[in-house]
Amino acid sequence: MSGRALSWGIALVLIGQAAAAPVPGPARDIRQSGFVYCVNGLLNTFNPQMASGGLTVDTLSAQLYDRLLAVDPYTYRLIPELAQSWEVLDNGATYRFHLRRNVPFQHTAWFAPTRALNADDVVFSFARMFDQRHPYHEVNGGDYPYFDSLQFADSVQSVVKLDNDTVEFRLNAPDASFLWHIATHYAPVLSREYAEQLSQAGRQEQIDRQPVGTGPFMLNEYRAGQYIRLLRNDRYWKGLPRMEQVVIDLGAGGIGRLSKLLTGECDVLAYPAASQLTILRDDPRLRLTLRPGMNIAYLAFNTAKPPLDDARVRHAIALSINNQRLMQSIYYGTAETAASILPRASWAYDNDARVTEYSPDKAREILRSLGREHLELSLWVPTASQSYNPSPLKTAELIQADLAQVGITLTIVPVEGRFQEARLMAKNHDLTLAGWSTDSNDPDSFFRPLLSCAAIRSQTNYAHWCQPRFDDLLRAALLSQQLSGRMDTYRNVQKMLEQELPVLPLASSLRLQAYRYDIKGLVLSPFGNASFAGVYREAPQEQKP
Repeated sequence: MSGRALSWGIALVLIGQAAAAPVPGPARDIRQSGFVYCVNGLLNTFNPQMASGGLTVDTLSAQLYDRLLAVDPYTYRLIPELAQSWEVLDNGATYRFHLRRNVPFQHTAWFAPTRALNADDVVFSFARMFDQRHPYHEVNGGDYPYFDSLQFADSVQSVVKLDNDTVEFRLNAPDASFLWHIATHYAPVLSREYAEQLSQAGRQEQIDRQPVGTGPFMLNEYRAGQYIRLLRNDRYWKGLPRMEQVVIDLGAGGIGRLSKLLTGECDVLAYPAASQLTILRDDPRLRLTLRPGMNIAYLAFNTAKPPLDDARVRHAIALSINNQRLMQSIYYGTAETAASILPRASWAYDNDARVTEYSPDKAREILRSLGREHLELSLWVPTASQSYNPSPLKTAELIQADLAQVGITLTIVPVEGRFQEARLMAKNHDLTLAGWSTDSNDPDSFFRPLLSCAAIRSQTNYAHWCQPRFDDLLRAALLSQQLSGRMDTYRNVQKMLEQELPVLPLASSLRLQAYRYDIKGLVLSPFGNASFAGVYREAPQEQKP
């Protein structure tokens, strides 16, 4: 998540003001009125526009907000959400959306809407990100990592209200990926009325700290590092959510979260470690869901810093890493070795791609020929588990041992989430363990955010790799609405990455979720966590006398 977007006076603001909303019952009643969702993560903002992944995007966005379009978790196709229909015009350079009517915004302790969602809200939400002159663009830092990495500010010519129920996006050039990008959780629709109210009060920064959306749940209480309490939105346009409240428990990691699940303190455990699967499978009180995920774990080389600016050194390091051991020791059969930055489930995946072989002898030979036999490098590692890597520190230790076999001394530097991003973009690291997951089925959602030149400025390109020819290929892939032509271009993109190797793909993992046997209606999507609106607790069966 973006560490520059907000200062953490936010915690005190939310504790003081969010708690003013009515609570349906004391915390001990959660078993009757809701459920506890345990996840490890840091929170910098409640607005997914300003996040680069993590808790805000993966968990909160689907509860607090809706998007114009969504992705069906089963068919992987675009489906209507706040836009009930849409048109593609000018060969993909113009997109027109027809909005649902009578969609209410949330009524919270800090905002009472006087009207339903309309085109003004859509224009406000996107113009804020794309128009640098917009009065809200710079509020809370002015960083929109996902869309900044796509250079959307340069590609969107205008966002226009045609009438109360119709919005039109006009682009400078055709973009075949556009619909997929605005269907991600990074593209929520905010309330313009709420923004205007905050402007009048001189409290614009609250828009990202005390959220107002149209989603099934709304913020009630936040305690930094402990929990987030969400209350049911009784006016939700899709119908009344089944549970009155959801408590998102942030207070324990690793073994602590597993213990909470086993004792019943947690009802749902997001991203359990693969090493815990045996325990989870053998406990009759628990259920386990596994699905393919649109994600990638990778090792990023700092290509702006010698000696990793030399592709030959990068290839030598890749040859040194025993990926099969990573699969066995980190993922326990819940991932497949990655041969591309694209997951195998992507329609643009290059089936000819091959996993980098494990050959310490070849690695030593390359390093010797370059006079680099005794390298000393640093590997920066996030401490929190993620959907794409359940054990980053253990992964780092295995890589450290592998590189030692070829004469490379690797120092592991553990870094926390928000701190990590700022330091990585300062270019002091040599390598970092990173990953990416997206709720888009378009390959552009992997290539541009991770490796385009613009993604360096938006702080998602940890490799600091900028290759204009690569960016030209990505642009060419967007100009055609023909799938076959785009596939050919993306095949060339993947071959270029195979040669240059700015990042080493490691694994594409299954999405895992464990939960108590009485929790029903929980949907695990390959594109990120889905809405909790349909989740309910099955009543225990009464025993017959």
